[in-house]
Amino acid sequence: MHGCVRPICCPPQYCVQDFYTQRFVPVIHPIVTINRQNIVDVPQHIYQRAERTVVVNQGFQGQVQGQGADFLAAQGTQGTQGFTNRLFR
Repeated sequence: MHGCVRPICCPPQYCVQDFYTQRFVPVIHPIVTINRQNIVDVPQHIYQRAERTVVVNQGFQGQVQGQGADFLAAQGTQGTQGFTNRLFR
């Protein structure tokens, strides 16, 4: 059996070729919007108006008696001629 040689079988060697196929997986990112209402104190100026009636004494009215009559006579004014005020002449 000289002409027939028995073959030697080696264990197989593997050559791997990788191929990739996309498969979409949903990834959910929750977003929460917060509407914040901030209260800020702002001065509001309010003006209250008040009205008062003030009575002003206009002086002597009518006939002048006493020391005022002497003063008016010296000024050339009669005491029976209406309003006279020593402060406002």
